[in-house]
Amino acid sequence: MSALLTRRRFLTGLVTTTGLTALYTWRVEPTWVEFVRRDLPIANLPPALAGKTLVQLSDIHIGPQVDDEYVARVFARVTALNPDIVVHTGDLVTYAGPKTIAQARTVLGSFPRGKLGTFAILGNHDYGRNWSQPEVADQIARLLAEAGCTVLRNRSTEVAGLTIVGLDDLWARRFFPQLVLPHLPRGQPAIVLSHNPDSCDLPGWGGHQGWILAGHTHGGQCKPPFLPPPLLPVRNRRYTAGEFALADNRQLYINRGVGHLLRVRFNVRPEVTVFTLKRT
Repeated sequence: MSALLTRRRFLTGLVTTTGLTALYTWRVEPTWVEFVRRDLPIANLPPALAGKTLVQLSDIHIGPQVDDEYVARVFARVTALNPDIVVHTGDLVTYAGPKTIAQARTVLGSFPRGKLGTFAILGNHDYGRNWSQPEVADQIARLLAEAGCTVLRNRSTEVAGLTIVGLDDLWARRFFPQLVLPHLPRGQPAIVLSHNPDSCDLPGWGGHQGWILAGHTHGGQCKPPFLPPPLLPVRNRRYTAGEFALADNRQLYINRGVGHLLRVRFNVRPEVTVFTLKRT
C-alpha cells in the first residue's frame, strides 16, 4: 500500500469522524435529555415528606434557539412522573423582544406541576437584554404565576413543613439573601433556590445549613473528555455541574439545564433532576 493511499484514507476517516461529531454535537445531544435520579437528604425533614419526589428544571431558554416541541416533550415526561414538588431555577427564556413573551406563554401551557407545590425563581436572561430590564422580569414572573408556579424573589414559602427559599438573580443585581435567610427559624428544614452558583460564595446566607439548587452554567455545554469545560459563566471555575460541598455545612447542586444558548452540546447532556427527599 503506497504512503499516498494510506494518507488519503487517514484524511478521509478524519473528515468523516469530524463531520459525524459535529452532527452529533448539533443535532443529537442538545435534545438528548438525561433524567438524573438522586437522593436529597434533609435534616429535620417532616416524616410525611420522606420518599416524596422533587423535580428540578432549569435554564429552559424558551426563545429562538430552543425548539418548542422539544421543551413540550420534556414537560410531558416530567408530568408523567407525577412529582410531588417541581422547582425551576431560572432562565426560563432567552429574551428576544415581545415575541418571546408570546412564545413563552404558549409553551408554559404544558408546564409540569407538583402535587404539593410548584416554585420558580428568575435568572439573568429573564431580565432581558444585559440583565437590565426589570419590566421583562416582571412579565416572566406573571407568566410563571399563570402557569401555576409560586415565584419566589428573595422570599420563602412552606410546603408541608419544608421551607422553600427563592433568591433573585445575581447578575441582575437583585440577589438579597439577607432579606430572608437570617429570619428562618434555626433547625427549620429548608431548600434554597439560587440561579447563579457564584452567589454561594457571597455573604448573607445567615445560618442556612442544607441544600442550594442552582443552574446557570449549562455544565459548560461542551466538555472535552477528562478535561474541565473551557467556557463557564462563573467566577468560581469549580462550579460546573453536579454536587459540591460548601462551607457552613451547605451542599450545592448545579443542574445542567434543559435548553441552550447556542444549539451545541458535547459530553454535557441536558438534564432534568429527579430528587427523592430523605430524612437525616
